[in-house]
Amino acid sequence: MADDVIALDGFLDEETVPGDLHGSTARFRLTVSPTDERTDEMILPCTVADSVLAHAVIHDLVPGDKLRVTGYLRLPRRPDEPMWLVVTELAVLETAPELSDPAAAVATAVIERYGPYVCYFDADVPEVEVFTETGVRVGTAPEPGGIGELLEAFEHRQAASGE
Repeated sequence: MADDVIALDGFLDEETVPGDLHGSTARFRLTVSPTDERTDEMILPCTVADSVLAHAVIHDLVPGDKLRVTGYLRLPRRPDEPMWLVVTELAVLETAPELSDPAAAVATAVIERYGPYVCYFDADVPEVEVFTETGVRVGTAPEPGGIGELLEAFEHRQAASGE
């Protein structure tokens, strides 16, 4: 059975949720992006059955954290069943970037990760500032729906320049 264990690195893009009323299990979705190609990205539903690990998942993780999860992949047996990863171990590789003034950010701004990119959403303006996770400025999307086009153009420029 040890041969069935897999380890994946990815980003937590959404809040975690309890898997039951008591919080003894947890669920979350991990965005896995093994390359810088957006077409290689996948969103993998994950469950945690260990109550101690579930408590940590529910209370300690925040969107934007980069995680390494280890567990067993559960494949569907019927077309109406989902695929998911049963997480047995979890490590935080990088914590989510924090804003300089978190109190102000809660009211008006949010930082979200999209694979290797970080987007800054300000509720007071329609534009979205986009950076790589290393801090290189990608550009400004005129509105949230334009992030995909901005990232695609950036990736094409990077490929053309050989980076």
